[in-house]
Amino acid sequence: MNSPAFDLEPAASALEALVSGISDDQLDTVTPCGETTVHLLLAHVIGFTEAFRKAATKEMIGRAQLPNALAPDLGLGEWRTVIPAQLEALVTAWREPAAWEGETQVGGVELSASQSAVFALDELIIHGWDLARATSQSFVPDSNDLNILLSMLRDTPVEGTPGLFGPVVPVPDNAPLFDRVLGLTGRDPDWSAHREGSLA
Repeated sequence: MNSPAFDLEPAASALEALVSGISDDQLDTVTPCGETTVHLLLAHVIGFTEAFRKAATKEMIGRAQLPNALAPDLGLGEWRTVIPAQLEALVTAWREPAAWEGETQVGGVELSASQSAVFALDELIIHGWDLARATSQSFVPDSNDLNILLSMLRDTPVEGTPGLFGPVVPVPDNAPLFDRVLGLTGRDPDWSAHREGSLA
């Protein structure tokens, strides 16, 4: 069996800390992720943490999968307990050597297990940044994790990847590592909720 190539725990813990710092009055705040609000992005976190846990266990292979609803109803306070529990389950699932073997499925898409793990890491870190910027919190991912994402993203076409990333935002080659990663996902590293609001 292959040993896990990396651990999702640092990224998951950072996201969990962010979630604990979100107040109810921030749920309608816009995020850097398109026009998605904090509320909708938290719903997406609930969806992708479970989807990528199932990718690790491979329990959805061969099963019909319904389209993911972006915004399930979040009961008052429910997300505060659901997200930490699902993050823990996600980390635990990807610590099993068998999770990294063969092919798996996420949202009905077939891909290698190792690719799925990198996409899970991407979701944790990039949406962590989205939530951090929207709610004025600090977010500093592990540099090893960022290098993994940079390797995946460095060949992203300038027009972006439809359904995944928007058009690349130009970032200087000597910019901080995280800024370069963000630019390749179509995000402006200088985005802020305050500036966004002032332009509205």
